[in-house]
Amino acid sequence: MEQSIAIEMIDANMVRIDGGVVSMRDDRVQRQWQVELKPFCLSKFQVTQEIYKAIVGAEPATFVGARRPVENVSWYKAIEFCNIASDVAGLERVYAIGKDQDDVIVNKDANGYRLPTDAEWQFAALGGLSKPRYGEIEEIAWFKDNSSGKSQDVGQKAANPFGLFDVLGNVWEWCFDVYDAEVYGTYRVFRGGGWNDPERGCLATNRRRSHPTYGIDDVGFRLARNA
Repeated sequence: MEQSIAIEMIDANMVRIDGGVVSMRDDRVQRQWQVELKPFCLSKFQVTQEIYKAIVGAEPATFVGARRPVENVSWYKAIEFCNIASDVAGLERVYAIGKDQDDVIVNKDANGYRLPTDAEWQFAALGGLSKPRYGEIEEIAWFKDNSSGKSQDVGQKAANPFGLFDVLGNVWEWCFDVYDAEVYGTYRVFRGGGWNDPERGCLATNRRRSHPTYGIDDVGFRLARNA
């Protein structure tokens, strides 16, 4: 697949999410807070292996398949993908990465591709509902009981009310945010549950973290843009 075709596919699958207020929580420290969001765009699908290969020329996934979500991609590799895709599309990069890899500067006004924030991801995953799961688990998610121990092609399960597929299950998704700088340093948030998680792991309110240099076989990502 050519890069230009990959960009066309990315843009065709972007969904506009109207702004709103989302209630966040961290059960680990018994903290709750609210975030007000501006409208933003989010992809219907997790970034697939065919799209990832077309943009950056790499094939890192453990479970190989063109329409399967790319995984084994670190947080740093995910934001590098965003920057390269922005270049190909003629858009302004969102991320500037310094000599020290931990030094990532965000241009919040840029029109390029980016990772969703933690709050944007949760707001989108809820789909305007108050429940942490938008349907029966078997109908909406690939998880431990039905995945056969591997990721599956995107878009086979039912979408949420915003038209987003696989926001729960299949692979977890990197968000931009640092999880807890005081306790975990540079560890970044990922959300949504994956193919190896039990039913209780696939909730729109679950938050986990990993080091931004780690690639994991059940963690991928989904693209966002400013509206």
